[in-house]
Amino acid sequence: MRKIFGWIGIFAAVLFGLSIIQGPVQAQIKIGVAGPISGPYAKFGEQLIRGARAAAEEINKAGGINGQKIEIIPGDDACDPKQARAVANRLVNQGVHAVAGHFCSSSTIPASEVYDEANILMITPASTNPKVTDRRLPTVFRVCGRDDQQGDVAGDYIANVMKAKRVAIIHDKDTYGQGLANATRDRLHKNGVTEVLYEGITRGDKDFNSLVTKMKGLKVDVIYFGGLHVEAGLIVRQAREQGLKAIFFSGDGIVSNEFPAIAGPATDGVLMTFGADPRKIPSAASAVAAFRAGGYEPEAYTLYAYTAIQVIAQALKANNNSKDGTRLAKYIKRTTFDTVMGPKQFDSKGDLKVSDYVVYKWSPTGGGKFDYSQIK
Repeated sequence: MRKIFGWIGIFAAVLFGLSIIQGPVQAQIKIGVAGPISGPYAKFGEQLIRGARAAAEEINKAGGINGQKIEIIPGDDACDPKQARAVANRLVNQGVHAVAGHFCSSSTIPASEVYDEANILMITPASTNPKVTDRRLPTVFRVCGRDDQQGDVAGDYIANVMKAKRVAIIHDKDTYGQGLANATRDRLHKNGVTEVLYEGITRGDKDFNSLVTKMKGLKVDVIYFGGLHVEAGLIVRQAREQGLKAIFFSGDGIVSNEFPAIAGPATDGVLMTFGADPRKIPSAASAVAAFRAGGYEPEAYTLYAYTAIQVIAQALKANNNSKDGTRLAKYIKRTTFDTVMGPKQFDSKGDLKVSDYVVYKWSPTGGGKFDYSQIK
C-alpha cells in the first residue's frame, strides 16, 4: 500500500510540475446574450442568439480573444421586465465578462441597472427607447438607433410623402411601443398633422375588431402602430377583413417573417421603418453567405447581435480581457470598430454617432410569401 501511495504521490507531483510548465487551463470568455427566447416574441430572441453565436464561432476560429475562447451564455427574459432583472442577476452571478442584450426596451432598462451596479458592460442589439442611454449609465451601449430618430423618419414620411390627414396612432402600452408611437406623433405635430385617434391596446390581446370599427367610423387613412409583430399582424388583418383600407405603418418591431405569417394577404403594402438592410452591406457578405449556407436567413436583428459581439470582443482584446465595464466603456467611446455592419462609433451616451433609418414596404414575392424592400 505504501508503494501504491508513493507512486500516486509521484504521479501527482509530475502532473503539478507539468501544470506549472504549461500554465493554467485557459478560462472561457463568458458573454451573456439575453432576450425573449420563449413566448410570443421568441423569433427576435432567436435572431439575437443566432447572430451572437455565429460571431463567437468566427472569433474562436481565429484564435479567440487573447487566446481565450468565447462561450455564449443565453438568458431568456420573455420580454418581461421582472424576468429580465432576474436574468441579469443570474448572468452577473455566472461571471459574464459582458452582455449582448436585451431585446425589448422594457426589459433592457431594468436589466441595465443590474449590470451597471455590477460594473458589467452591456450592449443591446435592438432596444431603441431613448431612456436606455439617456440615463447615461456608463457601461450601457446600443448598436441600433433610437425611437426619436425612427419616429422622425416615420412622421416626416406620413406627413410629407403620404400627405395623410386622418391618422390613427395605436400603441401597445409598452416602453418600446408607446415610446415609438409618441415619437412619431411628436414629429407629425411638428409637420402640422394632428391624429384623429390615439389609443393603447394590451399585449397578448387577439380581438381588435372594436378598435377597427372605431377607426372605420373616423375614416382614417393611415394607421400608425407602435408595438411588435404579433399584435401588428392581427390588427392589420382584422382591418382588412372589415374593409378598412387605411395604410398600415409601423416600426422595427415588425421586422420578422412571422409578421406576414400572422397578417396573411393584409401584409401587402404595409410600411415600416428599420435601419438600412444590414444584409446588403458589403462587409456583411461573408457572414450572410454563411448563414444562408446553413439554411437561415439573417433577417432583422441577427447581424446587430453579431455586431454587438464583435464590439465586445475588440474591447476585451484591447483591455486584456478585463471584466471592468467602466474601463471597457471608456475604450469603446474613443474607438472606431470594424464590424459586419461597417465601422461603428459611439457617442458619450453610448448611442451610435450615425443612425440610418429608412422606410420599407412589404410586398408579395409569390407563393403566398412576402418580403420587405426599401422605398426611401
